[in-house]
Amino acid sequence: MPVFRYKLSSRPGPLTVEDYRARARRAVPDMVWAYVDYGAESMTTMDANRAAFDRYMLKSKVLTGHEATDLTTTLAGQDISVPILLAPTGAAGLSHWTGELGAAQAAERAGTLSIVSTAASYSFEEIAAGTERGHFFQLYPWADLTTGRHDLTHAMMKRVEHAGYSGMFVTVDVPTHGNRESEQKRGMGNPPVLTPKRVLDAALRPKWWAAFLKHQRMSLRNLIDPGERAGGARTAMKTLSRQFRMMRPELNWDDFAWMRENWDGPLYIKGVLDADDAERAVGLGADGVVVSNHGGRQLDCAVAALDALPAIADRVGGRAEVLLDGGIRRGTDIVKALCLGADGVCIGRPYLYGLAAAGPDGARHVVEILKSEMRRAMTLMGVANLDDLDASWLIPAGAPVPIVGR
Repeated sequence: MPVFRYKLSSRPGPLTVEDYRARARRAVPDMVWAYVDYGAESMTTMDANRAAFDRYMLKSKVLTGHEATDLTTTLAGQDISVPILLAPTGAAGLSHWTGELGAAQAAERAGTLSIVSTAASYSFEEIAAGTERGHFFQLYPWADLTTGRHDLTHAMMKRVEHAGYSGMFVTVDVPTHGNRESEQKRGMGNPPVLTPKRVLDAALRPKWWAAFLKHQRMSLRNLIDPGERAGGARTAMKTLSRQFRMMRPELNWDDFAWMRENWDGPLYIKGVLDADDAERAVGLGADGVVVSNHGGRQLDCAVAALDALPAIADRVGGRAEVLLDGGIRRGTDIVKALCLGADGVCIGRPYLYGLAAAGPDGARHVVEILKSEMRRAMTLMGVANLDDLDASWLIPAGAPVPIVGR
């Protein structure tokens, strides 16, 4: 099985996630950029994810004698150096040929772990063979139309268990495909719809184009038979459409209970925005929930993830781990999420920016940037430890400041 070990550099790079975003925009064709950076329909929810963080300011106390040097924590039973996981993002091989394998290696170098998507451009086994730790697995519970309701899901669960994955994240907010109009307008699909203009756009980025043609890292390698891959993307996708149902509106809580019964490790439910849903998942044995609206890529006009977080953390926090994804671009965003009850966060677009701009080294550096920003913010706030962060450190933006005396 071919496995690479991408050599990571210690050279300095961009200063911020936004700097990496600007470089990533120049590095990939328009159709790939639409997939990485855009959301569903009017992108109202995607924008709301970012705006939610701006509604909070951080309290600062001086002369506390504290420096935030230790950000280590434990998520899903794994010790990590910072409360950040790499979120599952399918088809990462389109951003950079090293894809999910390069991202997982980068996560390890940054002291954390990756959640590997079912729709990855490297197989579960390739990623496990090319990494040193037991990463996490994200499940889309797709169905094989030629067999029973759970056969394909069960087979994938057994594969990742055998490969050494340490936990499973079940994505439940995709009963049907989100209406990603920006992707459709730019021909992004499985496979992409190529026109002379789009081919030229890719050719104007020769480094990306050469790597894409050489490595051909397409999505859904975990579902496509190697023989079908050899026949090309179009042949493989025809087979997929005949054999698999990828979006399953019929899935229900009984299916989730079945997954809990058949998975021995940590189990998380991803895509929860409602406290009652979080409560039900924990009651069925979920070890944690990921408060998420799929980065604004599914239901447009859904509530911002950060706005949904406090009610869910109040309901199940302490009994289950609570993670958040959506809209994170700064270390201060992560601090605010932890203050509102999150045990950790998942980042998707930020590490894809790093990957597209500079390969695995860029993805690693993005995590290091966020880690550094967190340390700096907490030290300036006067907070020494992650456990000390709570809602008392937040002030609503624009709230009047009381004037005492004259």
